[in-house]
Amino acid sequence: MTASGISDRVIAEFAARERAHFLANNPNSVALAERARGSLFGGVPMHWMSDWSTPSPLFVSRAQGARFYDVDGHEYVDFCLGDTGSMFGHSPAPIARALAKQGANGLTTMLPGEDAVVVGELLAERFGLPYWQVATTATDANRFVVRWARAITQRNTLLVFDGCYHGTVDDVMVRCQDGRTVHRPGLLGQAYDLTEHSRSVPFNDLAALEAALQSEDVAAVLCEPAMTNIGMVLPAPGYLAKLRELTRRYGTLLIIDETHTISTGPGGCTREWNLEPDFITLGKPIAGGVPCSVYGCTAAMAHAMIEARTRASSHGQAHGHSGMGTTLSANALAMHCMRVNLEEVMTEAAYAHMLPLAERLASGFAALIGKHQLAWSVTQLGARCEFQFCTRLPVTGAEAEAAFHDELQMALHLYLINRGILITPFHNMTLCCPDTTAADVDRLLTTLDQALTELLALPGARETHE
Repeated sequence: MTASGISDRVIAEFAARERAHFLANNPNSVALAERARGSLFGGVPMHWMSDWSTPSPLFVSRAQGARFYDVDGHEYVDFCLGDTGSMFGHSPAPIARALAKQGANGLTTMLPGEDAVVVGELLAERFGLPYWQVATTATDANRFVVRWARAITQRNTLLVFDGCYHGTVDDVMVRCQDGRTVHRPGLLGQAYDLTEHSRSVPFNDLAALEAALQSEDVAAVLCEPAMTNIGMVLPAPGYLAKLRELTRRYGTLLIIDETHTISTGPGGCTREWNLEPDFITLGKPIAGGVPCSVYGCTAAMAHAMIEARTRASSHGQAHGHSGMGTTLSANALAMHCMRVNLEEVMTEAAYAHMLPLAERLASGFAALIGKHQLAWSVTQLGARCEFQFCTRLPVTGAEAEAAFHDELQMALHLYLINRGILITPFHNMTLCCPDTTAADVDRLLTTLDQALTELLALPGARETHE
């Protein structure tokens, strides 16, 4: 018997059946995948696109709202939504209009326009931090803020939480193992020892956090207010307030990454929970699906940033070589789309629609778990929720990871895909958007119920011994 409560042998049998189903019903995707292997590494434009549960990549023809369509003509209800990149639906009408309008007015100039001014004002009003900069991805935003933090504090060490995800910034590719910081498993091409200037501690562990800060060499803590990429892990009551207290006590800056946790509301957890960070970073959905990211800071940090630039200049380092910024950062197309997204798409009304649907979905997951007598749990964070293969909600990344059962997860995901439903591929996370309907939520729950019923009806599914 596995930790998931279902026999591994039966899961393998169930998954094999679903793989055969997919191959038989998706001939055009299978043919495109074969063709792609001649020119694309692994047959996909980014290698992780082959990490889904399907035996061959699924190719999309178009996407709109809460749905997308594949090249074989199948329609899907999408609860993945580009892993948050399309959190407000695929191609919202205001964004489609903005793309057409700006497409005729210039895409990139390396100069600002009025859109940039309006965006800055909207971000300051929404998140409560007065000053903003624009990058292209959340990885860029995090990388640049880490550089600013080191320049301001004149310290080198970055502290992150075990199991975190902040894009592909080199400094965050570490884990905590038996109390030691080590390189993240699977890390490729790493030429220097990240543990020299990066430190990892368990989330929700105040003793470990304070021990890591006491040496007063940590420039910043880079933190998701709730972990979302290793299974969802919510902060313990009072944990984030204590994090803020400890970072201030030891002269460490606090960076809040809201790229996923923006699911809580228009101002993210920063506004909902009054987190008072020194910096905030946010990517993915901020421009309605167009690549863009932002980072904001307090007035004190803005002043410290000026001082840091002055110090660098006095040492003969030109401002243009700060190590921050790319040519396409804050391009005109992204700026216009971000303005429209903030004004018309990423609204209070959108969240008022999304959040109750996520609550309906979370309650439905819990009911299914009870119906099928499974020792699983459900976590919700705003418009995002997840069922996890553990009896109680995990409190650290390591606990969330220990509950993973890749084979079961992928088998269930593939069952859903074969019946026109997509959820996030890397664990059992879902997201509701303004175009999601109650009928969509009920369809996911009904289909998952069917999957569990069929799986558990197979001989030996609940064997006590393998």
